[in-house]
Amino acid sequence: MNVLIINGPNLNLLGEREPSTYGSDSYDNVCALIRAKAEELGFSECECFQSNSEGEIIDRIHQARLDFSGIVINAGAYTHYSYAIRDAIAAVKIPVIEVHMSNIHKREEFRHHSVISPVCAGQIAGFGKESYILGLHALKNILEEKEYEQD
Repeated sequence: MNVLIINGPNLNLLGEREPSTYGSDSYDNVCALIRAKAEELGFSECECFQSNSEGEIIDRIHQARLDFSGIVINAGAYTHYSYAIRDAIAAVKIPVIEVHMSNIHKREEFRHHSVISPVCAGQIAGFGKESYILGLHALKNILEEKEYEQD
């Protein structure tokens, strides 16, 4: 059981960009926390990937279907308009959990709608870096239920 964490545009600037919204931890610190929690939860591998490029994110989702049990994705602003990322998620047959550090429903109107939610197993938003941890728990539960159903 392994997991890919995908982070979209501007998340490489965590700790610098709008710390009142996204916190003061750097991207590297958040990834270290995620990897430590993934190990604690029994994931054999946890890779963090970040790109500001829509095409690179799509390519990584496609590759993940061969290499990972599931994905936790914070697609950033692409959440709200990237039908291409939505279609990539729909195309792979592994569970995907959508996460957001901020509560997208309490922010600007354009952030209230996610085009990727309908093809994700679920959405977690508004808990800062803990959103990723909750996403790992959710993914683990889904993967364990899937194993149980196959037995």
